[in-house]
Amino acid sequence: MTVYFIGAGPGAADLITVRGARILAASPVCLYAGSLVPVELLAECPEGARLIDTANLDIDRITAELVRAHADGDDVARLHSGDPSVFSAVNEQMKRLDEAGVPYEVVPGVPAFAAAAAALKRELTVPTVGQTVILTRIAQRATAMPAGEDLATLGRSGALIVLHLAARYVDRVVDELLPHYGADCPTAVVAMASRPDEIILRGTLDSIAEQVKAAGVIRTAVIMVGRTLGAEQFRDSHLYSPERDRHVC
Repeated sequence: MTVYFIGAGPGAADLITVRGARILAASPVCLYAGSLVPVELLAECPEGARLIDTANLDIDRITAELVRAHADGDDVARLHSGDPSVFSAVNEQMKRLDEAGVPYEVVPGVPAFAAAAAALKRELTVPTVGQTVILTRIAQRATAMPAGEDLATLGRSGALIVLHLAARYVDRVVDELLPHYGADCPTAVVAMASRPDEIILRGTLDSIAEQVKAAGVIRTAVIMVGRTLGAEQFRDSHLYSPERDRHVC
């Protein structure tokens, strides 16, 4: 049978895609990260489904559960928070399934940064202000960053930076980006995006750290730094411009 890596979305149960929900409702086995995936989603599983919380399982035990389900002839819904394409640890699972000869598919989901932008009511790309978004993280206890992907290097671009897994180290983020963005650069932090306990913090690069500490935000958050967050004066996009010749392909 098939293992489906499903992006469960940023938190709100109804932000899973229609495709993801359909597969979840038809899969007799579901693996999910209990600390990140909303429990309301599990109600979509079929009656009698085998539910496995992976929060305290290592990669070998997770793989064993996937291979076991395949051997039993069961489809598997493997729920991941956000979208599987970024910071999801899906690669190592797919690699092991390839080695075991187990088929799989990937179902995209709503990423955390998109939910955060929606909460802020901001488009992250603004004509003449900023057209580039960098998704990254910082190295701390997790895997080291590759050469050239440190914040000091990425910050030289001046592009909007979206940091995952970094709220605990907000002071370090500020220190490394200040030389490139300036103290007055618009900055926002969104924790638990789309959930009932969502927290939205808005400020500047020199004020955001104190807000994050005061709010007690240390995880499940994204930090955004860039001029597009505060853009008020900008040129309309060409897409809907009345000056655009709509007869030209």
